[in-house]
Amino acid sequence: MTTRTFRVTVRGVFDGLSAEQRAELRSRAADHDVLRAAFTPEGHLSYDIAARPAFTFRFQDSGEDEEDILEATERAEEAARAWLTDRGYGYKNLRSSAEDLSQAPLSKRQRRAAAQQQG
Repeated sequence: MTTRTFRVTVRGVFDGLSAEQRAELRSRAADHDVLRAAFTPEGHLSYDIAARPAFTFRFQDSGEDEEDILEATERAEEAARAWLTDRGYGYKNLRSSAEDLSQAPLSKRQRRAAAQQQG
């Protein structure tokens, strides 16, 4: 069986944060900057609380079948909820999207490299 790699993005909005929670998020903003965003198994959180209350978690997961993407999405959403809840951060409008990288179109560079390997 071939292992498929999934990228799951979970987005939402912080809701009802106290002044202390906002200060805590601002103090850790460098660790959660969008320029450092990456898809990781444990999930990477990015936000810019000074600009707006939105956040994004990026998760990488895997499975053997196309249908496994649904379970990967559920795991990602649950992990995001747990992270927020464990820290007492209110949130709303949680939504997710997932991509099966085995189904993603090749870039121009990837197509060229594949053609060179075959020829």
